[in-house]
Amino acid sequence: MWISKLTLSNFRNYDSLDLELSPRPMIFHGANAQGKSNLLEAIWVLTTTKSHRATNERELLRWAAAEEPLPVARLYGEVQRARDNITLEIGLKLEQGDYSTFLSEGSGVARKRIRVNGIVRRAMDVVGQANAVIFSAHDLDLITGPPSLRRRHLDLINSQVDSHYLRCLQKYHRVLLQRNRLLSLIQQHEAQPAQLEFWDKELAENGAYLTAQRQRLTSAINELSTSIHDRLSAGTERLRLAYLPNIGSENVAQAEVEAKILNTLHKVQPMEISRGMTLTGPHRDELQFLVNDINIGTYGSRGQQRTVALSLKLAEASYLRDQADDAPILLLDDILSELDQSRRRHLLETITSSQQVLITTTDLDHFDPAFLAQAVQFRVKEGHVERI
Repeated sequence: MWISKLTLSNFRNYDSLDLELSPRPMIFHGANAQGKSNLLEAIWVLTTTKSHRATNERELLRWAAAEEPLPVARLYGEVQRARDNITLEIGLKLEQGDYSTFLSEGSGVARKRIRVNGIVRRAMDVVGQANAVIFSAHDLDLITGPPSLRRRHLDLINSQVDSHYLRCLQKYHRVLLQRNRLLSLIQQHEAQPAQLEFWDKELAENGAYLTAQRQRLTSAINELSTSIHDRLSAGTERLRLAYLPNIGSENVAQAEVEAKILNTLHKVQPMEISRGMTLTGPHRDELQFLVNDINIGTYGSRGQQRTVALSLKLAEASYLRDQADDAPILLLDDILSELDQSRRRHLLETITSSQQVLITTTDLDHFDPAFLAQAVQFRVKEGHVERI
């Protein structure tokens, strides 16, 4: 699949943009802080309904938009898929048009309206309509950051190919919230431990599906990323992914996972009551990245960690292509700057025959002449994009 048209208004530093895109590799060149990353972010928001960078959706609106009578940002994309074509549209309306309110910590976006082919849809109905894979400097946190980032990443991949997974994930978090509230009440002697039985069953049932699917995904990504990483590292490093369930068992059937979660919940119930929180379940699972059997998140160099993150993303793209029978859009945000020449060359060779690829860079010298010759180039400056 590929996005053929991108239209933005009041998004980040873009007042107005109407851009025709190519199915060929595209390079967006310009200095820092000109809007290159914002273009990739816009496509990511259209395909997942969320930003990978913003902590609050008000950050997505152009600052000057707050002074307009109707402070609204709009993102629109036309996506060509193997089976059909669709349009995606997201509108973000500021809670108040007052500029000082926009800058305050308490302000946010009051309403986000999503449309697919002009019809209003829920966010969960949009995920998976058009798949994309993004790699940016933030993805180093997948390797070195807290386990919650790695769990969230697995959840995002699974949600793009399995709508039941997304529903289970949402239900699991609701159950987890309710169960934690009940534990707090029991701790304060305002409820009885017997009341946990219902929530234990709900947690185990939904949690078992999440754990089983995460393990299945990790196994598939592990197989794909091993060969990719071998090429990127010129055969000097062997990558292995290890999913570590909180219940302590790897690669077991879903029914067995459910039974283990229930059994563990019963065992740790006194501790959970004393702490007022749920200590067992997929919300406490971990994913490790091992290079030559060494935990690269703890002991790897920055270059090694970046290569692992890149291998993971390219493997993810292959996985989504296999699952959806259509290649996802690949978004590469200034990834060449911290790779050595050898890994840079292997990467460009990997993506040359790939799907639609959008690459941002500050330095065209990072690309060999052959790649530049077959790529479409754009210049980005102060929120304006010009095809070269």
